[in-house]
Parts: sequence; structure tokens; C-alpha cells
Amino acid sequence: MLEAHDIEITRGDRRLFGNLSLALQPGTLLLVTGSNGSGKTSLLRALCGLLVPSAGAIRWHGENIRNLREEYWRHLVYIGHTNALKDELTATENLGVLCALSGVHPSAEQQRQALARFGLAGRERLPAKALSQGQRRRTALARLSLCSTLPLWILDEPFAALDSAAVSHMQAVVGRHLADGGMVVITTHQEVPIPAPTMTELNLDQGYR
Repeated sequence: MLEAHDIEITRGDRRLFGNLSLALQPGTLLLVTGSNGSGKTSLLRALCGLLVPSAGAIRWHGENIRNLREEYWRHLVYIGHTNALKDELTATENLGVLCALSGVHPSAEQQRQALARFGLAGRERLPAKALSQGQRRRTALARLSLCSTLPLWILDEPFAALDSAAVSHMQAVVGRHLADGGMVVITTHQEVPIPAPTMTELNLDQGYR
């Protein structure tokens, strides 16, 4: 279980939000929405342990994630706005590095299949700098297909720069993860329905829905 208790996030002298609490159980999708500058990305970074709240606590199975650190990170996949790809590495090499950061070591064939499912067949050996923005995004997202055993996925605008086929595949990947008992936190500006046993929307401008 992932829980946040009365957390507050500030940026400089500006308070983005405060007194925010949430709880994710297996099979739960948390959709985070709000206007630009409302703190969506900051919230996700805090849930990953990459940003320390100015107040409150975030806990994983009852333990503060600040105490768990690497142990907590072994249970999650975080894909942010940037794709975290190295320009000189191929799509396959980048995917292997991203998986290794999560402690997952897929075979070359598993990596090839994951990239193909995201429409990158024939581009596996191209350096990332030769890929379009959408192809770079799909390379980063292919990691999800290989990290299904990690229970917590935190995804910042995962549908950005994707074509309709890739959006459909992402819907299916996330839906399967939730059906298998995973937990997913997503920010998105797009209306993309995702099948989930339990879904909660948190609008940082308005509160829960």
C-alpha cells in the first residue's frame, strides 16, 4: 500500500498544495489532474521519493519512504516528462539500461518483442537521437511491458506524443497491470479511459472526485 498523509509541496515561496492525503490499494488507478502549475509533476516526484514534502509523510506498507530509499525504489517504475534516454545508445540498449535500473534484466528477445509491441520493429538498433519524439516516448514506455512484476507504476503524461495505436497498447498494458493487482498513478491532459478495478481522480485544483 502507498499512503500520503497531510503532505504539503512548495516551490520556492509558493505553496502548491497542502493537507493532501491519499491511499492506494492493489488494483487502484489514481488519476491526477489539474491546471498547469498546480503541482501534478511535483506530487509524482514526491511519491517517488525524488522530492521531499515540506510537511507530511509518504509511506510504503507503513514505513516512511525516506527511510526505505533503495528498498522502496525496487518496487516502482517512474516515467517522467523526459524519457531518460541516452542519445548515443540504441533503442534496445536504452531499454536494457532502464530495466536494469529497476532490477529487471530481460533477454534480448524480450526487449525486441517489447519494442515491437510499441510499434518500433525495425528501429531497435537505431540510436535514440535518430528517433522521433513519439518513438523515443514509446521506447521509454516499452519498459512497462518488462517490469510488470513491480507493483507501483508512477507515470507522468504517458500518452503524450503517442499515436492512436500506441495509446491503445498503453491502455491495455496499464489495464493488465491493474487487473493483476498493481497500482498506477498517472497524470494526463488527455481523455483516455483505462479499465481499472478501482479508480480515483484527484484534481489538485478541486480535490477528489
